[in-house]
Amino acid sequence: MIYKHYLSYKDAGVNISNSNILINNIKNIARKTYRTELINNLNDFSALFAIPQKYREPILVSSTDGVGTKLRLVIDFKRHVSIGIDLVAMCVNDIITQGAEPIFFLDYYASNKINIDVASSVINGIANGCLQAGCALIGGEVAEMPDMYKNGDYDIVGFCVGIVEKSKIISSSQVREGDVLIALGSSGLHSNGYSLVRKIIEINQIDVKTEVLDHQTLIDNLLMPTRIYVKNILQLIEKIDIHAIAHITGGGFWDNIPRILPKGTQAILDETSWQWPSIFKWIQKMANVSYYEMYHTFNCGVGMILALSQQNANQAIHFMKNVGEEAWEIGKIKRSTNTEIKNNVIFTS
Repeated sequence: MIYKHYLSYKDAGVNISNSNILINNIKNIARKTYRTELINNLNDFSALFAIPQKYREPILVSSTDGVGTKLRLVIDFKRHVSIGIDLVAMCVNDIITQGAEPIFFLDYYASNKINIDVASSVINGIANGCLQAGCALIGGEVAEMPDMYKNGDYDIVGFCVGIVEKSKIISSSQVREGDVLIALGSSGLHSNGYSLVRKIIEINQIDVKTEVLDHQTLIDNLLMPTRIYVKNILQLIEKIDIHAIAHITGGGFWDNIPRILPKGTQAILDETSWQWPSIFKWIQKMANVSYYEMYHTFNCGVGMILALSQQNANQAIHFMKNVGEEAWEIGKIKRSTNTEIKNNVIFTS
């Protein structure tokens, strides 16, 4: 068919004017996160960022992530304010595991049709997360794609670059038999396990806006933003030799702790050393989830695990508590004869 009238991009469902308005909003939002190393601004096609001068042998560390189906709850219940914090957290909490300082962040925001208020709220959350992590929001991409998303839906992806002195890279090669494992408390589910949570809500027909748990509505519990550990761990690294850091994210304890275990070692975790926050007890009760599945899907109240020498353990716990972290000894590293690394995380009570 040949159209007799001119067609525009707007006729196809893409409003470039809205994109331009949002980009201008983003410039103002991002400006408060800028660091002195940023050379240009968001008007350019790409961002320029200088290596901080304090590094002699700088190694760049990168990470990318999303927020999973937590975003479905955010969209369905129109709670867009803090999901940007989650996006930043999922990236920078990976960066810090190697002792790196996150220095800049970029985001990707795609939707059926750009809602300027919603998108600006999300970007504000991203900027908030960047401020918490000490990194600059230096760019990103906004895409309006009709027919790719349902009306009102959007997706977000984050990209982060950090930097670490070559001699100070943290890796599992430093872990030794006898090391102590220190846990840092989570702020809830963070951004993992939401497909299971949503299935529980659907099957039980739960009204998350009226159901109360720990003096909060269930939706408030579920949308608690992911804790960002970066600044406090960076301070700890300056004072104490950390042998390894595990981010307890997708795959829970079973998949993430083995990533910091050298061959011939195992992690022995004491289940009595902490109490699961109420949201995890609620999930297990509502769906009769096995302990194995809980530890494989959720963080169960543990956001990070640090491995360090026995002699530094008490000092590290004391320091982290003083800077506002919930910290405790959760276990130890012991020798193992298991050949299957996945069997080298053992819970005791």
